[in-house]
Amino acid sequence: MARRRKTEVTATTAEIAPAVENIVTAFKGFDAQLRCRGYQYEVGKTYEHAGKIEACASGFHACEHPLDVFGYYAPASNRYAEVTLSGEMDGNDSDTKIAAARITINVELSISDLVRRAWDYVWSRATIEGETATGNCGAASATGDSGAASATGDSGAASATGYRGAASAMHATATAHASGRYGRVRGVAGSALHLDRRDDDGAITHVWAGIVGREGITPMTWYSLDESGHPVEVAGSES
Repeated sequence: MARRRKTEVTATTAEIAPAVENIVTAFKGFDAQLRCRGYQYEVGKTYEHAGKIEACASGFHACEHPLDVFGYYAPASNRYAEVTLSGEMDGNDSDTKIAAARITINVELSISDLVRRAWDYVWSRATIEGETATGNCGAASATGDSGAASATGDSGAASATGYRGAASAMHATATAHASGRYGRVRGVAGSALHLDRRDDDGAITHVWAGIVGREGITPMTWYSLDESGHPVEVAGSES
């Protein structure tokens, strides 16, 4: 009697590998009681949505770009947090807003925290273009003693690291950072500014971040940090 050959079935890697869950770090705005549209949140807790996920309609919402949260919760009396989104997601065409099935409220953030994270967000996605960045997500870097960097594109970033370097954010979604001892920054309304103050040995003694047009920061005015770490208006070239 002929032996019946055993049929072997081998699963492919795709068939046996577990699905990779989408996980996104984002930023969310709340009212003064840490509520969003009447829903109460707490730092350190995770929340899940059981229904349909649709941006601007249903699910838990947050923005990938830290400064996009201001379009939904203005800085006056509201609160902000870094969050983790996971599960099913749906994006928004108008900005970086995302709807997700699950959200974890990681840590509450100040305005300065948001600006610093905005710098990290933009710079990590930017394309280096030299000392002037005109494209979307372009990055400009000036390293000379009195170098000047300017970012004019959407979500652009300008960085000046020289002793008297100057950085300009010439778009409402751009950021400018000066890290030299006498570095200075300026920007149009809505842009983000970041300054470091250093001692004679080059050690950082103060860090400041702010948004142009808020808390007394005037558009297209050069700012540097004084010895106490506060932004003050300074003279600067028009480069």
